Amino acid sequence: MIQNFITMNGYGLFVWLSFAVTFLACVMLYYKTYKTLKKYEKDFAKELNKLSDSERKLALQKSKIASQVLASYNKSI
Repeated sequence: MIQNFITMNGYGLFVWLSFAVTFLACVMLYYKTYKTLKKYEKDFAKELNKLSDSERKLALQKSKIASQVLASYNKSI
């Protein structure tokens, strides 16, 4: 029963290989996206630190996401 499921009437190699390739592609895409996001968060934090205190407060008040980005950036350091 299990062997029939794994071999899938001779097509098992192609099916399981396609599952593995798809899973690997999804993992690689996730890693690349995560890495890019962290890079943009780091760049954003650097740009925000260049601003004066009053400009920084104004930018944080206007932006809904800025405080969340900085909070997650500070946790990852």
